[in-house]
Amino acid sequence: MTAPARTRTSAELIEAEEPVLAHNYHPLPVVVSGAEGTWVEDVEGRRYLDMLAGYSALNFGHRHPALIEAAHRQLDRLTLTSRAFHNDKLAGFAERLAALTGQDMVLPMNTGAEAVESGIKVARKWAYEVKGVPADRATIVVAADNFHGRTTTIVSFSTDETARSGFGPFTPGFKVVPYNDLAALEAAVDETTAAVLIEPIQGEAGVIIPDEGYLTGVRELTRRAGCLFVADEIQSGLGRTGRTLAVEHEGVVPDVLLLGKALGGGIVPVSAVVGSRDVLGVLRPGEHGSTFGGNPLAAAVGTAVVELLETGEFQRRAEELGTVLREGLSELVGKGVVGFRARGLWAGVDVDPAIGTGREISERLMREGVLAKDTHGSTIRLAPPLTITEEELRSALGSLEKALAG
Repeated sequence: MTAPARTRTSAELIEAEEPVLAHNYHPLPVVVSGAEGTWVEDVEGRRYLDMLAGYSALNFGHRHPALIEAAHRQLDRLTLTSRAFHNDKLAGFAERLAALTGQDMVLPMNTGAEAVESGIKVARKWAYEVKGVPADRATIVVAADNFHGRTTTIVSFSTDETARSGFGPFTPGFKVVPYNDLAALEAAVDETTAAVLIEPIQGEAGVIIPDEGYLTGVRELTRRAGCLFVADEIQSGLGRTGRTLAVEHEGVVPDVLLLGKALGGGIVPVSAVVGSRDVLGVLRPGEHGSTFGGNPLAAAVGTAVVELLETGEFQRRAEELGTVLREGLSELVGKGVVGFRARGLWAGVDVDPAIGTGREISERLMREGVLAKDTHGSTIRLAPPLTITEEELRSALGSLEKALAG
């Protein structure tokens, strides 16, 4: 009888990845083998509190019962038809997502980058067919320090040299202006502008929150200039900031919303471009598509995600626990934290560089049983599942205090 294969240790699995996986990530040295709610477990059985939530892809925690049930139910019936045929789950998903976001139409895709690419194509098509921009002259204005994905077109308007270097030639048609600067934005918009594409809160840059009135100003400017306001809510949307959408903090309604991450409930990749009929109506059969976009499994899980958000429970939790997060971080200012920015259950925490880099602080947190992730320099991001309890959140803040103390 053949003996069962020995389970490899975390160290062995990390070592085994080295020669066979492209080195496009530098993960923390933890190998997750199971998860439930706000907790994950590694192959040795050590438990960690997840304070990253898959960059907001796990807003409802790991394996939320309602989402798992929806996935299981659909797995037993139908998973993929392609868009060559209709399926019985897509209409309901689109109806409910449009209603949740206050928009008319939905273009279902898979990944966040696909949603951004699709939004760019739609904006350009609209500019030519509706606004009357001359062929191949459309421009899109974006913000410096943006993060919208890593395709070649998207990195063409990134200001992060790590994302850009070695990947040219770059796609033309983009103007980059400083974030949170309405005067610079107005100066960049002209008769060729198809859209202004921004994140309501810049996540990868360190959870950068614009001044009050900035989003309102973007909305007014784009309306006055006759171009589209496209809001990338892939990280900031679907409950993370204490509202269904981050733009709701200023009561703003963009022409186009880009959604992803949490829309798939941490189970399958689901993204969408959601917008007005006047904008998404420019697409006709054959001009854009995706084999997996809007597949029955994704639509079933996405519908279950929308159902959770329709209750308002998770938005309220993010707002209420966001107060606990901000108060806890305020107490750490001067104790290793030099500053932070937070909205809802999302924070960028700037650590004194004398204490360590963001990576080093994240590794110390890991040893304390908490998983978080660094971004630029000595900044770490905190974005726990919206299902986290107050006790768990306070425990994580206590672990951060210990990590800062060394």
